[in-house]
Amino acid sequence: MTIPKHDAIRIPALKLLQKQGTMELKDFELPLAKHFHLSDEEIAREYDSGNGKIFYDRISWALSYMNMAGLLQKPKRGIYQISKIGIEQLKNPEGMNSYINEQLAMRESGKNQHTEEPEEVMNLTPQEELYDSSEKIRVATFEEIIDVILSKEPREFENLVVMLLKKMGYGGEIENSGEVTQYSNDKGIDGIIKEDVLGLGRIHIQAKRYARNNTVGREEIQKFVGALAGAKSNKGIFITTSAYTKNAVDFVNNLSGSTTLVLLNGRMLAEYIYDYGLGMQVEQTIEIKKLDSDFWDGMRDDE
Repeated sequence: MTIPKHDAIRIPALKLLQKQGTMELKDFELPLAKHFHLSDEEIAREYDSGNGKIFYDRISWALSYMNMAGLLQKPKRGIYQISKIGIEQLKNPEGMNSYINEQLAMRESGKNQHTEEPEEVMNLTPQEELYDSSEKIRVATFEEIIDVILSKEPREFENLVVMLLKKMGYGGEIENSGEVTQYSNDKGIDGIIKEDVLGLGRIHIQAKRYARNNTVGREEIQKFVGALAGAKSNKGIFITTSAYTKNAVDFVNNLSGSTTLVLLNGRMLAEYIYDYGLGMQVEQTIEIKKLDSDFWDGMRDDE
């Protein structure tokens, strides 16, 4: 039998998860291989590039898409369990893929409707499909980054954001330019970045490792602004793994010009971690070439 595509794996994987309760990624391979009547050779078959087993990778993508669509959840890193939405969707399995596609479109567009019609997606050129696939991989990795952060201790998150800001160039080449403050005497400041050798310029950091649905409100932002005033600082960065309420954002936008406060939400945090390569590694590089017009135009055309 042909190795199934990731969208064909979704329903059997979700049914299996409903039956088992919680599962790790590796636990899906053999039961699903049996469901699809795959041979040992098909189970072990790898991509031509050598980047892993095809069937195992497609299982991973099926779970990733269902996780982003809310059909399953990850109580801890590497562990999957079905959600209430997933249970409801199994009552109408025929519409599951459409539901997932709608949810993914909403996530990517930030709106409550599709940004592209299915016909437009089908008419993408090979190059557009490549870019589209690259972006989907990128977005899925953002989700994984936040999952990993949420599985770590809060103190590790504070260390992480200091490392990220240094990776982004804050503190320059100054030795020991970034530090995480002590719990016993942090005074509302989780980390500090020195902008110059003498430490005359400083950026103060507040880091909140919150679950995705636990937003940061205005009150917490006000407390941080107060902490900045106590530290005689006019530069601050508030970073969270979740999001900010509208009141919190409005409060920051209306701050006086003497105080500069930047808010980074979970999506922005994951993007910066991804783009600056903090804790990331390149899995595969694809080289695409096109004709060099100057080279070929320099040759005489046939009359």
